[in-house]
Amino acid sequence: MHYLIQPLPLASTPSDYIVLAALLVGGLVALILALVLLKFFATWFRARLANATVPWSSLIGMFFRKVPYSMITDSRITAVKAGLPFTSDQLEAHFLAGGDVTALVNACIAADKAGIDLSFDRACAIDLATKDTGKNVEQAVNRSINPMVIDCPNPAAGATKISAVAKDGIAVNVRARVTVRTNLDRFVGGATEDTIVARVGEGIVTSVGSAASYKAVLENPDNISKLVLEKGVDASTAFEILSIDIADVDVADNVGARLQAEQAEADKQVAQAKAEMRRAAAVASEQEMAARTQEMRANVVAAEAEVPLAISEAFRSGNLGIMDYVRYQNVEADTQMRESIADDGTTSNDGQAS
Repeated sequence: MHYLIQPLPLASTPSDYIVLAALLVGGLVALILALVLLKFFATWFRARLANATVPWSSLIGMFFRKVPYSMITDSRITAVKAGLPFTSDQLEAHFLAGGDVTALVNACIAADKAGIDLSFDRACAIDLATKDTGKNVEQAVNRSINPMVIDCPNPAAGATKISAVAKDGIAVNVRARVTVRTNLDRFVGGATEDTIVARVGEGIVTSVGSAASYKAVLENPDNISKLVLEKGVDASTAFEILSIDIADVDVADNVGARLQAEQAEADKQVAQAKAEMRRAAAVASEQEMAARTQEMRANVVAAEAEVPLAISEAFRSGNLGIMDYVRYQNVEADTQMRESIADDGTTSNDGQAS
């Protein structure tokens, strides 16, 4: 039987070479198919069992495009089992766009089970819009299903209460809690929680300011909620306000009285300034009159100094006789005596008055 284990003869004709090449190519193809089968069969078979078949071409294409085909397949299986017929191409396209496929599928399933109208394209837009913001489409849907509460004012901003003044001048501190849920139709491009807080705070200030008295605010705090809700503060925001609850209301201080006191103090200072101006003007006028008096006295003294000269000139010219001069001296002595008597009477009256 030694002839049975003899080595095969080497190919010696061109046809033998062709056959050998064909065998090598066939073996290589079979090896590649075996490797592909080993690599993708488990994923394909898992999808097949879940009636969420993913074509072999898609699996191989995702492998070469560096897409996690196993994650895409698992996400498709989850969606199909939940009644959402998403294709692997849709999920792959969203992944290549930078989206979170797992969060997308979970959000669509949650919205479908909750009866919320959320299309695949809309969910993709929300997921991509919230990229790198710390939020995702799954959180948006969860907030739509389970409303969240926003404190107004925001404690993170350092404020604990909103202060507003009623018409009677009494300041009131108010703290509110706003219950909102996500409005998926306005989530992309809608204003955020900060806008809600700002608008609600503005509404609270307006409501308290329109109250006739702080007592009306304390007696009916629900009027604040009604007025703020009527203003439609959730317009153009990513949220829908369900309720506004006034958590705390207390009296701060009498702002009106304090402002009146400050105004009175300011008026007093203005009046004092005006009085000081008038006093300064009076002093200046008095000094001016004193200066004029001194000037007039100087003129009188100068004129009196010219009298002897005029008398001597009258003597020389013969216009004044000796008797005229004597009468002049008598009149002057009379005048001086009267002035002396008048000065003595004034001095005695001043002494009695004192």
